[in-house]
Amino acid sequence: MNKPLTKTGRIREMPYKNIDFNITDGLACLTLNRPDSLNSFTTDMHEEMRSAMTRVENDPAVRCLLLTGNGRGFCAGQDLNDRAVKANKNAGAKNSGAERRDLSISVEENYNPLIKRLANLPMPVICAVNGVAAGAGANLALACDMVFAAKSAKFIQVFCKIGLIPDSGGTYILPRLIGAARAMGLALTGDAITAEQAEDWGMIWKAVDNDDLMDVALKQARHFTNQPTLGLSLIKKALRASIDNTLDAQLQMESNFQKEAGFSDDYQEGVTAFLEKRTPVFTGK
Repeated sequence: MNKPLTKTGRIREMPYKNIDFNITDGLACLTLNRPDSLNSFTTDMHEEMRSAMTRVENDPAVRCLLLTGNGRGFCAGQDLNDRAVKANKNAGAKNSGAERRDLSISVEENYNPLIKRLANLPMPVICAVNGVAAGAGANLALACDMVFAAKSAKFIQVFCKIGLIPDSGGTYILPRLIGAARAMGLALTGDAITAEQAEDWGMIWKAVDNDDLMDVALKQARHFTNQPTLGLSLIKKALRASIDNTLDAQLQMESNFQKEAGFSDDYQEGVTAFLEKRTPVFTGK
């Protein structure tokens, strides 16, 4: 059972087995923690991710989420061994993990909801890619709002290597980040792209030295915990909607969101602090 909020509003590290999770001073840190398997996803890991995301969504003190991985990889996508073991148990047959199956069940029950929840969080989501990000792991990272990657990290759309298509939002996110031609090339070849090339292409925010990754990501995440969270949430919504909106629809959205932001406590504090020539103290409201 997950531990409840303490009197100080903090949540201690959760007793999870496949992830590490804690919330301190408005910052939620979620670390994928299956380093021996490059943090690849299992059914149990998905269950723990759902639990952690629920805590983030329901804790009003959280103003930023930082996602990273433990060990030498960020996430290698789906653990095919886990899928094979469960298939063998269900079918009672050897090697049934390689048999035909309805993969949409796993996509719709596990990956799609996770990507949607990350995209819809009313706060900045930062990803620190500490190593290889492959398959669903790559698209999990790219679904976040800001991605920092160690210079040794690589992004790989490995789906084509086993006859599958990029899921977890890959076919939606990639062309919008890097254009149709580059997205098509990466998806069809499964070639690896370095962190520095990903930055150059506009796929991620910044590539940083390996030893500096967590310091840089944490600094940015902690900065967001002191910023006008409602306004940042509206920025996220507006920019994500702009990809598919008409100009008229987007202008109307900007007007609606500006109205909402103008009535916020943070806007009042920001203007007052500017006039008083002091540092604003935002509450995220």
